[in-house]
Amino acid sequence: MYKEKKDIDWKNLGFSYMSTDKRYVSHYKDGAWDEGALVEDDTVNINECAGILQYCQECFEGLKAYTTKKGEVVTFRADLNAKRIHDSAKYLEMPAFDEDRFIEAVESVLRANYAWIPPYGSGATFYIRPYEFASGPVIGVKPSDEYQFRIFGMPVGPYFKGGIKPLNICISKFDRAAKHGTGHIKAGLNYAMSLYAITDAHEHGYAMSLHAYMDAKARGFDENMYLDSATRTYVEETGGANFIFVTKDNEVVTPKSDTILPSVTRRSLLYVAEHYLGLKVCERAINVNELKDFEEAGLCGTAAVISPVGRIVTEEGKEILLPSGMEGMGKITKKLYDTLTGIQLGDIEAPEGWIKKVM
Repeated sequence: MYKEKKDIDWKNLGFSYMSTDKRYVSHYKDGAWDEGALVEDDTVNINECAGILQYCQECFEGLKAYTTKKGEVVTFRADLNAKRIHDSAKYLEMPAFDEDRFIEAVESVLRANYAWIPPYGSGATFYIRPYEFASGPVIGVKPSDEYQFRIFGMPVGPYFKGGIKPLNICISKFDRAAKHGTGHIKAGLNYAMSLYAITDAHEHGYAMSLHAYMDAKARGFDENMYLDSATRTYVEETGGANFIFVTKDNEVVTPKSDTILPSVTRRSLLYVAEHYLGLKVCERAINVNELKDFEEAGLCGTAAVISPVGRIVTEEGKEILLPSGMEGMGKITKKLYDTLTGIQLGDIEAPEGWIKKVM
């Protein structure tokens, strides 16, 4: 029924683009979406004056499919991704793609690319990228009349190569998003704005650090920590992930702000912490001065699940070394990671509605 698996070194995959057999495409024109179809062509042809090229009318999602121990292919909370891209599109004055059709389209892409879905135990997953953009020509500043909704997918390895190793991050001098802006939606323009800051962090690297780390490997910072743009006092997120912190009393804390993305992974981790691990959880404003008091820290998102943070460098060049260290995950972070990935892979019973079998 399905093609044989591709001859791929699953255990050594990186996190990079790979063209697979088919992708889903639907066009919006004359006030309605067409039926959509699976196509083999991995290129996009649009007008030179398309709204995406002129005024960045675009939003996207990221989710994964997994192969369980039973050999079943499943998705993880795809309904939340459907809702989030729906909300993002509406905020950008784009026609929202129906949430039920979103789920159906995701599953059709998985069935069409079964041969590319990594097997259980390989450490790899199938990353799915739905996105919508303005394809119609627009020269005046206004919403387009035509759009495309697309989904492609590919097998991927860990987001951070070399395994789970604590990250070295810096507090950015740049702002990612402003209050009443677009920080709470998953728009490409938010990520474009973070690229310069990421490059700046990599270029500075350990030149900004204290002498205790001068004998460490000559590498740059792994990520930026953005603060709120209004007061530059409270922790927000990175360019592509939310933060999660653990106190010395094992309370799991995440930043609360209306300018950060409502992460599916973060919400799932908070549920796991409270209902599976019996920990106290809290979403609240986190003052930058509190960073030195946390026991553990991590970045969380679809791509990486959780990546532990071992070191934070402030704008003044002062370093904060998390007690959990630079060798591996902290105790609580590791339990959160193991439990959530266990749920995703079918090794641990999931809350109702989180996992959906596709094939």
